[in-house]
Amino acid sequence: MKPIIRACAAAAVVCCAGGCGTVLNTGSAEVAGVAGAGIATAVTNNGAVASGIGLGVQAIARAGIHYAQRQVHREVQDEIARAAGQLDVGNVGQWAIDPKANLEPYQRGRVTVSRVISTGVMQCKEAVFSVDKVVDAVPQSAFFVAIVCQDGARWKWASAEPATERWGALQ
Repeated sequence: MKPIIRACAAAAVVCCAGGCGTVLNTGSAEVAGVAGAGIATAVTNNGAVASGIGLGVQAIARAGIHYAQRQVHREVQDEIARAAGQLDVGNVGQWAIDPKANLEPYQRGRVTVSRVISTGVMQCKEAVFSVDKVVDAVPQSAFFVAIVCQDGARWKWASAEPATERWGALQ
């Protein structure tokens, strides 16, 4: 096995096995692209083809990471909706989620229902929720507003767009 292929394979294994969200978010796609290009070089002598394969592998890896992040975000939204759905206007509840994929850290906060938007066949509530964390031993909270609606026995996130500040460009 060529040294470049071994190095690329080792970097990919370390990156994927670590489970660290920061490493996965910032480096996996790049490592996959380099590994793909390294493997492609073993298959072809054409630099353009090897680069194309590397870029393709990089795009697939990035899409996979984004898909996994969206799943984590959906879990968080479902947990906030579940907690808000159980509350009457003015009551405060707790929500927490420990993402299985380790792409993001344990998250928790508070939620309150500020108003009931509709009742009857379509039950919806406006909820204000916090994302609470401790930074340098100082508690910090960020606050957001969402609409949740009942879908059968479950409450689901109904806001058209999550806050971009909360999720960044990835929604």
